[in-house]
Amino acid sequence: MITLYGFAISNYYNKVKFALLEKNLPFNEELVRPSQDEAVLKRSPLGKIPFIKTADGYLSESQAILEYLEDAFPEYPLYPADPYQRAKCREFIQHIELNVELIARRLYGEVLFGTAVSQEVKDEVKTKVENGLKGLNRIMPRSPYALGEHFTLADVIAWPHLQLVGFVTQKIYGVDLVAEHLPDVAAYIALIESRPHAQTVSAGRAEALAKFFAR
Repeated sequence: MITLYGFAISNYYNKVKFALLEKNLPFNEELVRPSQDEAVLKRSPLGKIPFIKTADGYLSESQAILEYLEDAFPEYPLYPADPYQRAKCREFIQHIELNVELIARRLYGEVLFGTAVSQEVKDEVKTKVENGLKGLNRIMPRSPYALGEHFTLADVIAWPHLQLVGFVTQKIYGVDLVAEHLPDVAAYIALIESRPHAQTVSAGRAEALAKFFAR
């Protein structure tokens, strides 16, 4: 059985958990925070989360984990079967992670951990995130899912990222940049959250956040 290591505040942890649930794979969860402890570094080379334990060993980096799950357990595929549509799904994933989430991540410290971010960084991030969201809007038809009629890995990844980026930008700028640049995104998010497995992930995230802020 696969073991998933990390904690449910992380949107990257949650996308892997969501994929495991959608693929109907049994797994255990073990709470691990990012760490430079040798015990963690032996399993995740930079001490990052999430990482998983498989029958063959440990695997880190969330996208590598998702690709492994697709290859090793093809019974419930999350990628489209058509090669071009598979490539479009990968294009979407790279775009949302590199041009939206990775940039917005520079704001997380202030919102989640109280570490102040300079106004210069905030201004730079806003410009780049808005540009990334405009590009995302061009390749995300939301009809009704991220890439069309069928639920895919694009939805597994978009849902936690868009929620967190929207939340953080609302806190920093007083406006949810995701909602501003992706028309009808609220309906899309509601659609994903109607899925039982998304509700399971949401419940785990809410519990983890409550414990985190209580500390």
